[in-house]
Amino acid sequence: MSTLVRASELAQRVVVTYGGEDVAQIKDIVYAANGGEIGAFTLAGRGLFAGPLKVGLPWAAVVGLGQDAVIIESEDALVPLADLFDAADGPVSSGRADILKSEVLTDAGTSLGRVSDVIIGIGDTQGGQADVVGYQIDPAETLGRGKLPLLIPLPDTLSASGEHLMVPAAAANYLTDDLASFGSAIDAFRSQLGGAS
Repeated sequence: MSTLVRASELAQRVVVTYGGEDVAQIKDIVYAANGGEIGAFTLAGRGLFAGPLKVGLPWAAVVGLGQDAVIIESEDALVPLADLFDAADGPVSSGRADILKSEVLTDAGTSLGRVSDVIIGIGDTQGGQADVVGYQIDPAETLGRGKLPLLIPLPDTLSASGEHLMVPAAAANYLTDDLASFGSAIDAFRSQLGGAS
């Protein structure tokens, strides 16, 4: 399984060049048209009074992702925001606001909880995909799992309408509270779905 990271942990991460130049910080994640992968980042300037920048960072231009910084070759990797949003096959929605607080329901109609963060799987190769592989949820009381956040794996495709996200009922069997073991839960869940077809 790829490296797993919470979307909230990417926000405000510093963007630096190979030369060590501090050029920006991550503001929002821009999801690709299908909503299943990261397409780009919007950026903010660095410093107390710095605001949003008029350039963004395409995911394909990221050459490294560390615990504290996103690494790019040079400032030439940054592109005007209009170009990010105008690309025919490019990103179309920014931020996580349209997903956060959405209720997660199984296809059997059971509420599992509300989304509090997005879990992203980042490929091991430069320019590899960064896919939405799961959600962190505040569990529904009916689950009887307490109030600590849980992680729920997602299938390769997801149904969403309005304020609800629909997952297969089997996803409830793979809930975990540990990001370190979540990769195994995703693999097992998707393997079960593949075998059920």
